[in-house]
Order: sequence, then structure tokens, then C-alpha cells
Amino acid sequence: METEQRAPDGRFPRWVYGVGSEPDARFSLANERTFLAWARTGLALLAAGVALEALDLPVEPGLRLAAAVVLIALGTLAPAAAWWGWSRAERAMRLSRPLPAPVGFGLLVGGVGVAGVLVLLGLLRA
Repeated sequence: METEQRAPDGRFPRWVYGVGSEPDARFSLANERTFLAWARTGLALLAAGVALEALDLPVEPGLRLAAAVVLIALGTLAPAAAWWGWSRAERAMRLSRPLPAPVGFGLLVGGVGVAGVLVLLGLLRA
């Protein structure tokens, strides 16, 4: 049994491109730009977490480390959320279905809020 992962025209992943009909290219490209924005957000979160721990900031060390870990974890999860959101939206467009709800907004907002509170508390305790 062969497990082919590419659509008949060679595009990956098959479970997205192998169904429905081709949507308007403008919508697919907008979906791709959203994916790339999430990828950039993930990179920024990783950089913020590394910078928070690498720089000698006047923040209580334990809280600084906790905030850095939260930011790095979010930065690691953001590309996965981007991929999942892109694929769900692309598949919905190909099948002429309503676009699904966004993926990961709550996690991103909540995580950045937690990191911010940790840094604030760390500044007040330093």
C-alpha cells in the first residue's frame, strides 16, 4: 500500500490540494500572507524570549526566565498554528465552505499576556 502525499499535480499536502476546485488565486495568496505573518510572529517571539534572558535587564531572574520560556514556547508553537490555519483555510476555499475560525489566537494573546505580567512583576520585585 503506497501512501502518496502529493496531489495529482504534485503539490503538497494532498489532503489540501487533492480536493475541491482551484480557488481564486488572490484568496490563496492572501491565505499564504497570513501564514507568513504567523511565521514572522513566531520568529519575533523566539527572539524576544532569547533577548529577555540574554540581556542583563533589571528583572528578578526567576520571573525573567519564566517569561522567556513562555515567549520561546509560543514562538515554537506559532509556526505549527500557522500551518494548521493555512491548511484549514485553503481546504475550505477549495471546497467552497465557510472559512474556519482562526487557530491559536487565544493561546497567543494569553501567552503574551502571561509573559508581560511576569516581566512586570519581575521589574517590581527587582
